[in-house]
Amino acid sequence: MSASYVIGVDFGTDSVRSIIVDTRNGNEIAASVFYYPRWKDGLYCNPSQSQFRQHPQDYIDGLEFTIRQCLQLAGNNIAPYIKAISVDTTGSTPVAVDETGTPLALLPAFKDNPNAMFVLWKDHTAIAEAARINSVAATFPENYLRYVGGIYSSEWFWAKLLHIWRVDEAVRNATYSWVEHCDWIPFLLTGGKHASQIRRGVCAAGHKALYAEAFGGLPPDNFFTAIDPLLKGVTKRLFNETFTSSEAAGNLSAAWAERLGLNTGVVIGIGAFDAHMGAVGGQIEPYHLSKVMGTSTCDMLVAPLDEVKDTLVKGICGQVPGSVIPGMMGMEAGQSAFGDAYAWFSNVLSWPLQNLFQQSSNPEIAALIKEANAKMIAELSRQAAAIVPDENSEWGIDWLNGRRTPDADQSLKGTLTGLNLASDAPRIFRAVAEATCFGAKAIVERFEREGVPVKGLIGIGGVAKKSPFIMQMMADVMNMPIRIHRSEQTCALGAAMFGATAAGIFPKVEDAMQAMGQGFETVYSPDQQRTGLYEDRYRKYKALGAFTANLNID
Repeated sequence: MSASYVIGVDFGTDSVRSIIVDTRNGNEIAASVFYYPRWKDGLYCNPSQSQFRQHPQDYIDGLEFTIRQCLQLAGNNIAPYIKAISVDTTGSTPVAVDETGTPLALLPAFKDNPNAMFVLWKDHTAIAEAARINSVAATFPENYLRYVGGIYSSEWFWAKLLHIWRVDEAVRNATYSWVEHCDWIPFLLTGGKHASQIRRGVCAAGHKALYAEAFGGLPPDNFFTAIDPLLKGVTKRLFNETFTSSEAAGNLSAAWAERLGLNTGVVIGIGAFDAHMGAVGGQIEPYHLSKVMGTSTCDMLVAPLDEVKDTLVKGICGQVPGSVIPGMMGMEAGQSAFGDAYAWFSNVLSWPLQNLFQQSSNPEIAALIKEANAKMIAELSRQAAAIVPDENSEWGIDWLNGRRTPDADQSLKGTLTGLNLASDAPRIFRAVAEATCFGAKAIVERFEREGVPVKGLIGIGGVAKKSPFIMQMMADVMNMPIRIHRSEQTCALGAAMFGATAAGIFPKVEDAMQAMGQGFETVYSPDQQRTGLYEDRYRKYKALGAFTANLNID
């Protein structure tokens, strides 16, 4: 095979990262990261109301910066051999666009309006709208929610669209269509001029927007008007066909080719969500749960279509043919808070540092604060790992950002109990970590109860790579080995694999996975001395969860 390279772009919650990959062996030639400046400053967000918005200009600036820096790092001889660019993004992260496909926040009239920006995956302002969708769906003879686990989430496309339209008439009136982040970036790179030209990926459409071949596409207009008359006719301005990520969205436009220092022969692949492409980058196998573990988790499972047949798994985040690997059923689950739960506890502990000493003009104090914050989670993990738990050790519920799976309910809250005067920071941190592992076990339990076996675990993402303490606990709680993928950038690598497939370098993405995959570096095996204890504590976790879910606080 002659030299050819592809660029994988991974838009995460805090930053965008791009990598240049050699298609012959998957070697990473260059990498670059760009942290969103507006997001870093906390602009357009209100955590107390679960409002998290991101400005499209952050995405544009990051896209250009990282690709150009990658090309600079790779050297002048690489650019002519770049064959494709593919992207993954968080999801569901949609935005309102005008008829030209331009996000409204890029227009002068809406440049500082959060409702005109991308509504980030973890934005939960649409809880009421999700509840409305669920209640209306229950009245229809056709179950339009059956392919998304039977429950629609406030984190998803339609709930967010309706919420924005209900609270902001100006945005509603200016909106021509709604677009997922992963679909808009390829449209941008190919120089699209009209929203109707946006090629929608089956990944986002099927998992978040209720698209299904069984419905002939999206549900009918009368379903949406029953939810709210504001939605009348909206599907006409959305889409009626979808594409897999192994297909091309088009070629790099002349304007973006000049902007990036590439040529217009570069193929732009169809976009998808980060966990779906990350599962491919992490070399997912049938019936092995690929766990992308970062601020949240997104758990992917693939299975042959002829084996899954009509099996429907209740309470997950969708099952869509071709959403991960074309020709296979892609099933998605996840937890709304994982790394975010550890960061929350770290932030609680650092409150005195931030509020009592932050204003100090002494540079030594400022340096100590920075050092303490940087070491907090690592030291908590080290000391928590030394604790030998028993049946009555502190325990909790991991729903600090609501519950994604099983049975989405973003109104739920986290719980800590069993505390006493000996409950110090490492013990409480251990309870938080254990709760996130129990939340992961609940997902596996749901798959298996609904007839889909989980034969193995694959760990990818920041937590999987950086926290042996949590990964060992995960193996013990699951009573199942978990393999950690070698790649530092599995999502971007998966995007690169899809880019190589869209460009025709490989006939199918499985071939790209074989040629470009980096393999596994570590296996955590369950400690049989603890698995029995965790089985007992998991029963307590489920009982506490049932109590928490039914607890109403006025």
